[in-house]
Amino acid sequence: MQAITLSALFLSLLALNAGVRIWLARRQIHHVAQHRNDVPQAFAQRIGLASHRRAADYTIARTRLRIIKTVFDTAVLMALTFGGVLGAIYLGVDQWFGNVLWRDVALIGSVVLLLGAISLPFTIYRQFKLEGRFGFNRMTPQLFLTDSVKGLVLSIALGLPLLTLILWLMGSAGPTWWVWAWASWAAFNFMVMLIFPTWIAPLFNKFSPLSDQGLKARIEALAKRCDFSIQGLFVMDGSKRSAHGNAYFTGVGKSRRIVFFDTLLAKLTPAEIEAVLAHELGHFKHKHITRRLITTLAGSFLIFALLGWLTGQAWFYEGLGVTPLAGSNNGMALLLFVLVMPVFTFMLTPLTSWLSRRDEFEADRFAAAQSQAKDLVSALVKLFNDNAATLTPDPVHSAFYDSHPPAAIRIKALASA
Repeated sequence: MQAITLSALFLSLLALNAGVRIWLARRQIHHVAQHRNDVPQAFAQRIGLASHRRAADYTIARTRLRIIKTVFDTAVLMALTFGGVLGAIYLGVDQWFGNVLWRDVALIGSVVLLLGAISLPFTIYRQFKLEGRFGFNRMTPQLFLTDSVKGLVLSIALGLPLLTLILWLMGSAGPTWWVWAWASWAAFNFMVMLIFPTWIAPLFNKFSPLSDQGLKARIEALAKRCDFSIQGLFVMDGSKRSAHGNAYFTGVGKSRRIVFFDTLLAKLTPAEIEAVLAHELGHFKHKHITRRLITTLAGSFLIFALLGWLTGQAWFYEGLGVTPLAGSNNGMALLLFVLVMPVFTFMLTPLTSWLSRRDEFEADRFAAAQSQAKDLVSALVKLFNDNAATLTPDPVHSAFYDSHPPAAIRIKALASA
């Protein structure tokens, strides 16, 4: 009875999620297309009609691709669970591996590689066709292949030991294995935060110290005013992959640094760059990063606790279309849990989006106090224009998904500041 209940709940939520995603995407396409030929009054003096139309077309193209991907992902998940694909792979690896631990590692590794392979055409199309059509792609096929190989090797080098450790704990650490697994997962993520700036990121991009001494002095003065210590200012060769511009903080402690895309430095004035960084510093000053980290750790603790309980429930496997084998089924439990959890949490998206937008408004107010609001407005308008971000998103779609406030609302708030 519990298996039937889980099956009905899972299928209902899967259908609901797909329906909501497609409905929201169609709303977005209709709304953006409807306003394609009219630049909003607040931007009429700074963004031309041609750029506005380009942003609308780019948004519509990306949203249409997302509809196709939603249908595809839903079909794949159905095939894996009730279509029997997971069960077939499970029986296959069970025949090849006598050791339960390595069987479970092989099971999860096989499914991850399968999902990566069938999603590859979408990645290639998005990078080379969609992004290329709108002038954003600068990645060559050779660089794409090199990045893919590096990413795969890095995933194996870092992810395989963590996966093996968690599966070993599931089978050897007793009923409270999930506590140790959570602690291992948390420690792993903290380690990655430490080594990412100096060991991982340089595998994919070249980082050079910021050479503009005037801009460097300006940023250091801003950091000092905000009581924020930085260990370095670097420029990343983002232009070799994309025309999109960005800047970000990375690392913790002594590895903390500010990174600019070279494309960003080419587009913004020093005053605008200072305003953008003041916004990012606002996230640190108001402890948004710390709060999100604590929330993530607390949420993952509860998730591991739930997994620890479900692992021993036969109806958990049967309700998702998989017949458990005699003995340990830890690998299948972990795999099923990771695959279906997004189905059960998708409807929380509007809440997380709203919390993120609240933080963005707060960081904007901080930036307006530490620099000039007009400089941040000017920088945002340039970034919206250069990145072809639509100025007229559907309000419902935006409220559901967007982690940042829509352009018009955000700039209106800054103007009042």
